[in-house]
Amino acid sequence: MTDASDATVEAVGKVTEALEWVERARGHLYSFHQLMGHADLLLGEACDALREAGHDDVADRIETELVGRNVIQGRWTFQVVEEFDDSYWSVVRDHEKGVRDELVGGQRHLHEARMKEDRRTHGRKGHEARP
Repeated sequence: MTDASDATVEAVGKVTEALEWVERARGHLYSFHQLMGHADLLLGEACDALREAGHDDVADRIETELVGRNVIQGRWTFQVVEEFDDSYWSVVRDHEKGVRDELVGGQRHLHEARMKEDRRTHGRKGHEARP
């Protein structure tokens, strides 16, 4: 572990925690991407079923208006994900790593490592400092 002050370790930990929340949000964005893609495929299947049931006009309307429709102006969800990754997520990751490199020698989860050392029962099985 580093000799960084508790205040520095806590501040760096906050930057890392923010990144972790961004990572969670990114996961939800990927879920949105997959859910919307699946919904679009189901709408296509629904159009096929409507045609088989003799409802060509309804199928044509859904196919024309909904199947393949942009979810945001000019974008399908994969484009939303890519733009998020390029313009926000990767920038946050780079800054978090830069803060760690500059202030705590690049060590990850230093706050948690110190907390583990304080909370574990020394000498007890299952409480080892490292694998």
